[in-house]
Amino acid sequence: MEKRGLASSLAAAGLSANSVVGFADELRLGLRGTTRRVWGRRGVKVRQRLQLRYDWRYLVAAVDARAGTLWWGWVTSMRAAALPPLLTWLHEQGVAALVWDGAPSHRDATVRAIGLPLISLPPYSPELNPAERLFEEVRRHVEGRVYATLDDKAAAVDAFLGQLDTDPARVRRLCGWNWVQTAFDTLPVGDQKAA
Repeated sequence: MEKRGLASSLAAAGLSANSVVGFADELRLGLRGTTRRVWGRRGVKVRQRLQLRYDWRYLVAAVDARAGTLWWGWVTSMRAAALPPLLTWLHEQGVAALVWDGAPSHRDATVRAIGLPLISLPPYSPELNPAERLFEEVRRHVEGRVYATLDDKAAAVDAFLGQLDTDPARVRRLCGWNWVQTAFDTLPVGDQKAA
């Protein structure tokens, strides 16, 4: 699937124009912080504190780029065994299919057994996934600071995502790319794919 292949991939999964489809990905969030660009005075060296602790967990997020809806959850590992509860929850929330990359854990039989259609992105193409744009905003909001614990950093992410979730128009501006809407416009209108 590529920009022009999204509509055919959605149609092959049996989806319609009004199906709820989440574009999903995961972000490793840890205490080994990264520096961010900041404003400073000319000629004065800017110093940033940096954490160097190896402690992390994974944020798995899905975005409905057309409606501006977000879903997210935390897992401690990206092994296939950690994903079924989160994907089952997404399916129960009304998500008819997920579009995400072809990571090995995404292709595992335990993940496929959930019954949620999974549409794979081409390899090495994060620019095709609206969830990556969401993660840029998450990183911009939380990185460049020092947190006492990983729970504190995760709480900051949850608070930020909660703010975004209450502003669907902002999520659509970030993630609602024209080619995604165009792909859905070519699909037949019908009932959301039944689970």
